[in-house]
Amino acid sequence: MVDKFSASLGARLRTARRQRGWSLGEVESNTVGEFKASVVGAYERGERALSVQRLVRLAEIYAVPPADLLPLTGSSPGAVIDLDAVATRGDDIIDRFLAAIQFLRRDGSPNEVRYADKAVIASLLESTADAVSGTD
Repeated sequence: MVDKFSASLGARLRTARRQRGWSLGEVESNTVGEFKASVVGAYERGERALSVQRLVRLAEIYAVPPADLLPLTGSSPGAVIDLDAVATRGDDIIDRFLAAIQFLRRDGSPNEVRYADKAVIASLLESTADAVSGTD
């Protein structure tokens, strides 16, 4: 049985691989056999445990920060963005930021706003007290 964390980690690994436009076989080819297609597939299905060292190495290969591959857990506080406060700003910086996210993640989850994205949006707003609160 695959636990929720392993399944979520596997989904993030799959998304990162697909963002590179690689099949499982291409991961094996591009790493000269360092990562076998069957092993990467097992990681992605959550059927095989992944060491921190291997996770960091895959992140390097996929050219993503290792933290982006880790699923969020319920233990970290989220940020809630007050869309009314954002709408009253009268500028389009948030729209441009979200468009950039969609462009960069066009092969993955383009409509997903991650916790780190919310932190960037909060800094763009320059007022976490007015537009962002610390809970989900």
